[in-house]
Amino acid sequence: MIPVRTLAAALLASAIAAGSAAAQTSAPAATPYVPQVGQQGKDVVWVPTHEALIERMLGMAQVTPADYLIDLGSGDGRTVIAAAKRGVKALGIEYNPDLVALSKQSAEKEGVADKASFVHGDIFQTDFTGATVLTLFLLPDLNRRLRPTILEMKPGTRVVSNTFDMGEWTPDQTVSAEGACTSYCRAHKWIVPAKVGGTWRMGEGELALTQTFQMLSGTLKTGDASVPVTEARMNGEEIAFKAGDRVYTGRVSGGRMEGRVQGGGAEGAWNATRAGS
Repeated sequence: MIPVRTLAAALLASAIAAGSAAAQTSAPAATPYVPQVGQQGKDVVWVPTHEALIERMLGMAQVTPADYLIDLGSGDGRTVIAAAKRGVKALGIEYNPDLVALSKQSAEKEGVADKASFVHGDIFQTDFTGATVLTLFLLPDLNRRLRPTILEMKPGTRVVSNTFDMGEWTPDQTVSAEGACTSYCRAHKWIVPAKVGGTWRMGEGELALTQTFQMLSGTLKTGDASVPVTEARMNGEEIAFKAGDRVYTGRVSGGRMEGRVQGGGAEGAWNATRAGS
């Protein structure tokens, strides 16, 4: 005969086990997180960039596997993942932790988790200055707040924005998506310019430049003659300008410029050093 205490204990254990099993089978499965277009974020609502525009943005940035792309406000991770599929190391900075988790899952599913990574962070508190390509889909006032930091990035860094501009900083290029894209289908690109404003010693002459973002103006003085600098602009570290009937092209590295000059009976090399260097 089974003792009463033993029988009661066995029945109690069986009841607990049965109740636990029933609870497990009746508990609903966790609902996967699905972001909603227009959902509120920290500074903007979430609207995904159309795949067709992403491809145009990456194309106009001329990304290669040698680049490091950072997407500011990366949302569901689609831009970062698209870059990773091109062999590019890419990072997404996103304030919504649910979107960060979703992005990581998507990168795993797409087989690019070794190239695509995501962090939960505030774009105004996270260092993104190591990027060679910067992508963003933010409002104009946020772009303008970021602009001073972007302009301090390495010259030649490519910055591509979905739809919204950088205020007075004129884009170097604007393109539109093709195909099925019906809204937010335009992108702008800027190339961070080297800083060349100031006075440069150029042989026996003096080159004085005024810089507004990538645009330049100024004068080239040789002896008593002074001619205006025209058609002048920066393209990252590359400089081009015209002085009189001579066309100068070259590259800037720190306090030195060097390149080629053509026209006006002159053809050959030129160089300049920043005054005081």
